[in-house]
Amino acid sequence: MANRPAIRHLTDPGAHKALGHPLRQRILRHLGIHGPATSTTLAKALGENTGTLSYHLRQLEQHGFIEEIPERSAGRERWWRQVGADLRWPSAHEVPEESQQLLDEITQAKVEQELELARRFFTDHRRYGEWAKSSRGLTHLTKEELDEFFEAYMELLTRFRRTAEDAPPGARPVFLRLFTMPAGEGP
Repeated sequence: MANRPAIRHLTDPGAHKALGHPLRQRILRHLGIHGPATSTTLAKALGENTGTLSYHLRQLEQHGFIEEIPERSAGRERWWRQVGADLRWPSAHEVPEESQQLLDEITQAKVEQELELARRFFTDHRRYGEWAKSSRGLTHLTKEELDEFFEAYMELLTRFRRTAEDAPPGARPVFLRLFTMPAGEGP
């Protein structure tokens, strides 16, 4: 069973800025799906030059989203991996004023990515065979029960969390999503 990563509340404006760049989001997504990479392999995969990639990798490292793998790095070749963390967006009252617009932009970009994933699922689910699973539900919860449910879900994700390096033969990268919202109007 995997150790539960530390919860990191993203309240730092510098971290928001680091995550706000579209190329950095693509880098993190690539590392999450494919595992460790160098700036050269990332440049090829993402269609960018290595100098640009190196700069953005340093920004992600500075804010603790990726780390170098010293045992794989040699000379000028540096290997990078995503840092395992339970990243939590700040609640509305925790958002620094200087970050509000940037977080709104990041959220909008993520909405578009999530909608695209949903479209892919509902359009192509037959193509994925047994790898495609879905579930929807409705229940009545107190705020405390919803918090408990969310934490249990996060523990379940941790239980099954693996990097590309740690995955057993036959494992594939799998997108997992959960969202909750009130079914009716009101708070």
